[in-house]
Amino acid sequence: MPVRGDGLLNHDLLPGEKGPQDACGVFGVWAPGEEVAKLTYFGLYALQHRGQESAGIAVSNGSQILVFKDMGLVSQVFDETSLSSLQGHIAVGHARYSTTGASVWENAQPTFRATAHGSIALGHNGNLVNTAQLAELVAALPKENGRATQVAATNDTDLVTALLAGQTAEDGTPLTVEQAAPRVLPHVKGAFSLVFMDENTLYAARDPQGIRPLVLGRLERGWVVASESAALDICGASFVREVEPGEMVAIDQNGLRTSRFADARPKGCVFEYVYLARPDTDIAGRNVYLSRVEMGRRLAREAPVEADLVIATPESGTPAAIGYAEESGIPFGNGLVKNAYVGRTFIQPSQTIRQLGIRLKLNPLKEVIRGKRLVVVDDSIVRGNTQRALVRMLREAGAAEVHVRISSPPVKWPCFFGIDFATRAELIANGMTPDEIGASLGADSLSYISTDAMIEATTIPKDRLCRACFDGEYPMDLPDPELLGKQLLETELAAGVAEPAATEALRRP
Repeated sequence: MPVRGDGLLNHDLLPGEKGPQDACGVFGVWAPGEEVAKLTYFGLYALQHRGQESAGIAVSNGSQILVFKDMGLVSQVFDETSLSSLQGHIAVGHARYSTTGASVWENAQPTFRATAHGSIALGHNGNLVNTAQLAELVAALPKENGRATQVAATNDTDLVTALLAGQTAEDGTPLTVEQAAPRVLPHVKGAFSLVFMDENTLYAARDPQGIRPLVLGRLERGWVVASESAALDICGASFVREVEPGEMVAIDQNGLRTSRFADARPKGCVFEYVYLARPDTDIAGRNVYLSRVEMGRRLAREAPVEADLVIATPESGTPAAIGYAEESGIPFGNGLVKNAYVGRTFIQPSQTIRQLGIRLKLNPLKEVIRGKRLVVVDDSIVRGNTQRALVRMLREAGAAEVHVRISSPPVKWPCFFGIDFATRAELIANGMTPDEIGASLGADSLSYISTDAMIEATTIPKDRLCRACFDGEYPMDLPDPELLGKQLLETELAAGVAEPAATEALRRP
């Protein structure tokens, strides 16, 4: 019986409010003699924060690939029976949050396609910006060999899978997945950390900017690739290195080999350090938790205030709040209790419960905050509805003053590379100054960290980070606005858009 569950958000939001969400988590393993489906299950469990809408695992036994996927959390989709049915030595797993295509079963990953040589299963973390062009290339693929080009899914990932499955040489001979990849990947634009496989080989590839993280780990009898190093830890793999921007890795019985399909132009997402990644993950040699604590310290230096207690909006604001307390000398305390079991729900709250709003997820410790001047540290503000409700709740609980401090700069620009922010018109920082936002929230004061201080906290050079959501400087050219958007394929593909001449683009070196 299909599981139609829904998942926990890792940010504390009012019911119905959507905060910054990441595109997905990917995991792959090549390990003969191991229970690769179970290793992938636990790897995805470690990456659940990156996507809670659907989950899937594909496994190959050397002769065929089986895919099991459904809507819901990893723990809702899989059980002992389903995992036991996935026997093999190669696996690819995926936990999805949708940034292209609706949140429906057809768009769950890994995506699957038959090829002339077998089949391919693929998982993708990121978001592409030339989806319309890729749709035209898919429509122009040769159809005589029986490979379907009509896409049931409506996400950019399935387009890449179809292109990898359907390439032919100049004489019409079908290419293998490994032969097709260096032809296809240079034409894929945007953020992509890909983990994919055919019957015998595990592959991983990362976009030339390296916007989303992707790491390589070693098992005693195999290899692992994953979105974050924390996923290596949970399955007992030792960290080897990051998959480099513009690099493709292939792993099979002959070992690991690597090739480059594009020159590296590093622009890692700074928001991974602010919020998206797990605090126990390392990205580009820098621990995420230490970065967030340092952001809090620098925020305290830039925006000091006389107060009695520093509290965090749990859990994402906690490391920065600890740093703020250490630097300011103001004690850190737990002023809010989080209900870890409340996420999005299909059960609509009654009017009475709806009015309670944020209390479904957070409740104040009145004895701790009554009469206190509070510094409340959070990682970001999107629309401001959650912070507004939080400030009101703290005042009702007896706080004497509420000073809000944010460990990232104002979010003013949309992300096209895998973070599903609100639209630009909905971003509160676009129409208001920090003082105006603070007044709107009902806070006694509001301050953000500066962009330079945030970047310095990561220890990564500024020119190697994408800061577009903060400063509007995108790391690549973007198409016209009408060619971007979550529902693009659900409109463009339905109209049957195709350009046969586009197929020649893939024949050029």
